[in-house]
Amino acid sequence: MSKSREIRITNHPDRQALRKSERTRLAILEAVEQLVWNHAFRDLDVARVMEVVGASRPTFYSYFADLHAPMEELLREIQEEIMEGARPWFEDAGDPIPLLEVSLRNLVEICYRKGPILRAVFEATATDAELERIWNGFIAGFDQVVSQRIEQHQAQGLIKDFPAAPVAFALNRMDAAVLIAAFGREPRAKPDSIYESISRIWISTLY
Repeated sequence: MSKSREIRITNHPDRQALRKSERTRLAILEAVEQLVWNHAFRDLDVARVMEVVGASRPTFYSYFADLHAPMEELLREIQEEIMEGARPWFEDAGDPIPLLEVSLRNLVEICYRKGPILRAVFEATATDAELERIWNGFIAGFDQVVSQRIEQHQAQGLIKDFPAAPVAFALNRMDAAVLIAAFGREPRAKPDSIYESISRIWISTLY
């Protein structure tokens, strides 16, 4: 169970009433996550998901309008985890390079676990307008915060002056391409080698 799912359960005002329904909802999310390890999004259907859950097909629609909805929720949870993992570089003071290294290690660890979800959404963007919208919103969220951090460090004299937004755009899409290729399917690449590659590019580009 992800941290965000745990938080939703812990903070719910009526945990006893929530428990059964939330277990079903989580089971659906986990079934979708399990299936995308070996299936493209186009190959998923509600019946297959609910077979994994062990519940009826109509039960799915008590929680989600369609299969795009659980994919969007899973992607949002990844975004939350990445933002939390990147907090050292985004928020902490001090030497930015070690802070960036910590944040990138956290990014690699999260994507190592969640790579198939990223792959399933990204691959579907070519033919699925709704998942294209979901993916573009996901990646654009990182563009904004990375661009802002670059500009903050430029103002402090830590990074040379250059247009921050297109560099953030390029770095984030490089990350996405590398991490999906490395961790989107079995066998996955070794996390250390991927970390070394992307950290070298980030540090040499920015500092």
